[in-house]
Amino acid sequence: MITKLKPTHSIEIKELLRFADRKFYSQRDTFLFQEGMEAEELYIVMSGKIQISKITTDGRELSLRICGENDICGELTLFTDNPKYLLSAKVLEEGEIVAIKKEVIESEIFQNPTLAFEFMKWMSDHFRKTQTKFRDLVLNGKKGALFSTLIRMTNSYGIERKDGILIDLPLTNQDLANFCGTSRESTNRILNDLKKDEIISIKKGKITIHDLQFLKDEIGCENCSAVYCSIE
Repeated sequence: MITKLKPTHSIEIKELLRFADRKFYSQRDTFLFQEGMEAEELYIVMSGKIQISKITTDGRELSLRICGENDICGELTLFTDNPKYLLSAKVLEEGEIVAIKKEVIESEIFQNPTLAFEFMKWMSDHFRKTQTKFRDLVLNGKKGALFSTLIRMTNSYGIERKDGILIDLPLTNQDLANFCGTSRESTNRILNDLKKDEIISIKKGKITIHDLQFLKDEIGCENCSAVYCSIE
């Protein structure tokens, strides 16, 4: 049984699609946009997966979220002068993308109070999710950051199995390290300890969580709603 508790956006996607400027099919390992580029469009992911990340000054990558079906990215550039993208959006899984001109969305938000209200609600939820992620990264250390990331991934991509919850998303140890802001070596050590203690197992790049409660107890999980405790 699939246990994905994908947050539902308050914004009516069909409403936004009316303003679509273009549609295109994204190719794996390409970018919708990269940090520092001139920001002209906002994107809606119709299918596929997009990873939003930040490159640090020393060249390390910090992955912030994965956008899936009906997710929006590029929204941080709205209502700013001479906007540039603050983050990068890399295609993890090819799919259909809809692009909307930034000025079109801004104009419509001014003219459409209902859309403006729904957009504000969506942005509020988005910022709350981001704050909880940074809280976990800062307060829980390397191990806690990884545990938190695994918990979030079960909420976003978890499938219940007899022996636990399968995270139905292929992940390398480097991918996990990027989400935690740690080195691959540190992530390897923590994962090996979890496997040794039979908390998790890994097969064909996919992780199964056998004892989710252990991870929650280790970081003092507050059992937040899956709407906020997700990787999306």
